[in-house]
Amino acid sequence: MIEVKKKEGESGSALLFRFSKKMRQSGIMKEVRKRRFRARPANRRKVRLAAQHRSAKKAETARLKKLGLL
Repeated sequence: MIEVKKKEGESGSALLFRFSKKMRQSGIMKEVRKRRFRARPANRRKVRLAAQHRSAKKAETARLKKLGLL
C-alpha cells in the first residue's frame, strides 16, 4: 500500500503530484488496468461452434464467387 504524508507547508496539488508519481513508479495502475480488461478463456463448445460458423461462411463465400454472385 502506498502512503504519502503531507509535508509542512506543502500544497495539496504538490501532495497529489507526489502520490501520482509513486503510483506510476510502483506499477500498480498498470497491473490494475491489465486485470480489468482481462479476457476470460472461451469454453470448448463456444470455440468449436465459432470455428464451424467460420468454415460455413467461408464455404458459402467460395460458392457465391464461383457462381459470380459475389
